[in-house]
Amino acid sequence: MIKEEDRNYPTYTSKFPELGFYAFPGAASDTRGDLEQVKYAEQLGIGNVMISERPDFKEIGTLCGAVAAVTEEIYIGTSATNANTRHPMYTAALCSSMNRMSRGRFALGLGKGNAHMMKRWGMKPVTFEHEREFYDVIKRMLKGEQVKDYSGAIGDFPLLGYSDYVKEDVPILFVGFGPKSLKNAGKIYEGAHLHTFMSPEAVAHAVGCVREGEREAGKEVGQATVWTVLATLCNPTEEKYLEYITARLASYLQVPGYGEGLARINGWDVEQLKEFRQQPAVTSVGSWIDAVASFDQFAAIDKVLPQEWRSAAVGTPRECAERWLEEFEAGADGIIIHACTPEEFEPVLAEYERIRPDHLFEDRTNRPA
Repeated sequence: MIKEEDRNYPTYTSKFPELGFYAFPGAASDTRGDLEQVKYAEQLGIGNVMISERPDFKEIGTLCGAVAAVTEEIYIGTSATNANTRHPMYTAALCSSMNRMSRGRFALGLGKGNAHMMKRWGMKPVTFEHEREFYDVIKRMLKGEQVKDYSGAIGDFPLLGYSDYVKEDVPILFVGFGPKSLKNAGKIYEGAHLHTFMSPEAVAHAVGCVREGEREAGKEVGQATVWTVLATLCNPTEEKYLEYITARLASYLQVPGYGEGLARINGWDVEQLKEFRQQPAVTSVGSWIDAVASFDQFAAIDKVLPQEWRSAAVGTPRECAERWLEEFEAGADGIIIHACTPEEFEPVLAEYERIRPDHLFEDRTNRPA
C-alpha cells in the first residue's frame, strides 16, 4: 500500500539552482564513467542535470535511473526524448517511476525530433496539436486519472491510465529552438530548453517567443522557465577545442533541417551552410563528425567552419563566467553548461560565484520549471 505521505518529497535547493549540466553529450559511449561526472557536478552545487538521448548507447530511461541511484539533490531532466517515440503509457511510466526513484527530482523534457529522422523510422512528425494532446494526457495519467475512449492526434486509445495511487507532480518542458515551436511552448509547457550555439541575440528572441505564447494563452508572463544551453570551454587545448566546439557544431549542421533551423534563428546565411556541407573536409567523413572523425579531420573542418557561428563561452575562467552572465542579460532563467565536464568548468564556476547576480535567484529551488 502506497501511503499519502510517501508523495511528500523534499524541496531541493543547491548552491547554484540556476545552473544545469548537460550529461552524456554527443556520441558518448562510456555512459557508466559519466556517472562520476554527474556526482561531481552535484558536489559543486549544480542544481540540474540534463541528459541527452540517442538511439544507441543512450536510452533515456536507463541513464536517468542510473543517475537517480548515485545522486541525492540534483534534479534529473530528459533533454530530450521525443513526444512520439514512446507510447503515452510508457512515457507516463517513465515519469512516475523516475520521480519515485529520485524522491521527486525528475523533469520530462520533450522534443519534436528531427522530421528527416522520423521519416526514416516510419513515424509521423509531431504537430502542435500532437504536443498539446500528449502533454495533457501525460499530466492526467500522472494525477491518477483514467483516460477513456480517447481519439485524437496522438492516436486512438480505449483506456489509458493507472490506479489512483499514481499521483506524481512532474514538470514537463519543451526542448527546441524554432520560433513557432517556442511560442507554442509558452502556451503549453512549464518551461523550455533552447539549443547550443545560439547567440545572445538569438536567445533574447527565443525568450520573447516563449513569453508571447504565454501572453496569447492568458498565462502569467514569465511563468515558464527558459533554459539556454551554452557550450563552455575554459583555457582549452587545440585538441579540446576541436572536439568540443568544432566537431559538435559541425555535427549539428550536418543534419538536414536541423542545421537550417539553427542557421535561421541565428541569422546565418543558409546558402553558406549548404557550401559548408559540400566542403570535402565535411563530405569525406562519411558519418556524424563528432562520432567518427579523426583529429586531422576535425582540424580540416575547423578551417571551413565560419568563426562567427561559434557562439560559446571560451577563454579564461573570468571570460567564460562573464559570457554566462550574457545569457541571463538576454532573458534566460537558467544555463545548461554544455561541451565540458564539471572538472573542466569548475574554475569558471569559481569566477561566476564572484560576479553572480544573487538577487535574480532568491528563493530559487532546483526544480527546473
